[in-house]
Amino acid sequence: MNISIKNGRLVDPRNNIDAPTDVFIAEGRIVALGKAPAGYRAEKMIDAKGLVVCPGLVDLSARLREPGFEYKATLESELHAAVAGGVTSLVCPPDTDPPLDEPGLVEMLKRRAESLNLAHVYPLGALTAGLKGMHLTEMAELVHAGCVAFSHADTPLADTQMLWRAMQYASTYSYQVWLRPQDGYLARDGVAHDGEVATRLGLPSIPAFAETIALSTILMLVRETGTRVHLCRLSSAAGVEMVRRAKAEGLPVSCDVSAHHAHLADTDIGYFDSHYHVIPPFRSQRDRDGLRQGLAEGTIDAMCSDHAPVDEDAKQLPFGESEAGATGLELLLSLALKWAQEMNLPVSAAINAVSARPAAILDLDAGHLAVGAAADVCVFDAKAHVRITAEHLRSQGKNTPYLGYELPGRVHHTLVAGRVVFEI
Repeated sequence: MNISIKNGRLVDPRNNIDAPTDVFIAEGRIVALGKAPAGYRAEKMIDAKGLVVCPGLVDLSARLREPGFEYKATLESELHAAVAGGVTSLVCPPDTDPPLDEPGLVEMLKRRAESLNLAHVYPLGALTAGLKGMHLTEMAELVHAGCVAFSHADTPLADTQMLWRAMQYASTYSYQVWLRPQDGYLARDGVAHDGEVATRLGLPSIPAFAETIALSTILMLVRETGTRVHLCRLSSAAGVEMVRRAKAEGLPVSCDVSAHHAHLADTDIGYFDSHYHVIPPFRSQRDRDGLRQGLAEGTIDAMCSDHAPVDEDAKQLPFGESEAGATGLELLLSLALKWAQEMNLPVSAAINAVSARPAAILDLDAGHLAVGAAADVCVFDAKAHVRITAEHLRSQGKNTPYLGYELPGRVHHTLVAGRVVFEI
């Protein structure tokens, strides 16, 4: 379908565009900007007056809960949530049930996602069989099935030799390894940051050095193997500083932060509100400020939703017994805008952190709207504010710390490969 998006403010950070510009789409791609090509006739016109037109968002961590956890969420419900939030491409971790350690599982997930015709889904393959840390998976076969990188999700890989071997193998074939730095022994049974709040509430804690000790090990192995490693969901200012030094050294590392951690600290837990039970835990305000600054300066490459829908029964428990996780797909754009506003940064900085920069980590030709690019587009009102309620969320998981908040940004249209997949 030929679609024209007219009268909008085009913000494309990768191509340094921030100006009123019309966008013309045909056969799923951007065919012109500014002026329609000769003979072009639009079958649908979207009036974007007063709205921002930007690349579709690229989310580096969204648990879709299929296969195995359909009682928490389904692929269909979460992909509808994704496009409602302007997310057109997303990465799903391998900690499904069973884990994504077999090509058949990956192919099934890809086929089901494609049949829904919503957002693009990019699976991470399990680094070890069953995420048990005993044997490496058949990485080449998983890549052939559609995996974009390999991860151990939130399951600690305690065997450092196994991690070394995995990184050696991945380096040989130029595969990416995605790791969340956390020492499983230091974090064992913990549910909150090791600080005054956890002490006052009597909650088992996870110290920040559980992250930095694991991070030190990973960075040493990167030096030895040359493996391209993406560090998932940093949570501490000390971790940001370590990555800053690693990048200055020239190590092939990138990293992200969850949108929740860019705004919240352990003091927000209040009196045992289980909606704030996430992994890694919300840390001190100093850590939160370090994450925000790291994202602004580019030490942290991208912001992700860390979307983890949880069923109500698992959340409506005492804080320490509740299941960790927060829904975030529909809030990613809003929280990126809120971060940019509070850091006195332009809208383009928010969009860059959730589009072009994460796409670069994935080596995807996405996150931009140059002529010839796939027409993955988000049209939103940057000035509108939305009150977050359970009824507002399309995700099956209603577990978010932001219930009752008013957040900036309302998505009006989402296009994937030139198809309108969401509009209000």
